[in-house]
Amino acid sequence: QVQLVESGGGLVQPGGSLRLSCVVSGSFFSIDDMSWYRQAPGKEREFVAAITWNSGSTDYADSVKGRFTISRDNAKMTVSLQMNSLKPEDTAVYYCNQVSFFNGAWNAINDYWGQGTQVTVSS
Repeated sequence: QVQLVESGGGLVQPGGSLRLSCVVSGSFFSIDDMSWYRQAPGKEREFVAAITWNSGSTDYADSVKGRFTISRDNAKMTVSLQMNSLKPEDTAVYYCNQVSFFNGAWNAINDYWGQGTQVTVSS
């Protein structure tokens, strides 16, 4: 069974930075495309960023382009999200998941989601 464990969240002031990590177990991580998603209070979960299995390609939501960077370390079965120039609207619980690209969008493969990590951007 796949396990997804997110960490690295916290409280940060606007303009600050955080680095999130997601450790994956129970899957062939090195051949999985991976994504970060987030869910703000009262809103649906939304796509944030994706990275292909070999780090050959990345994709970002328009709202985070130029501020967030997704990366992965296949040897450590970890996918990371470097978040810079954070804004209050980035406040959410952040999740990672394995994904597949079809019908013009990144789609989570697993129905199971980890516990996520809370990011709060506030002064």
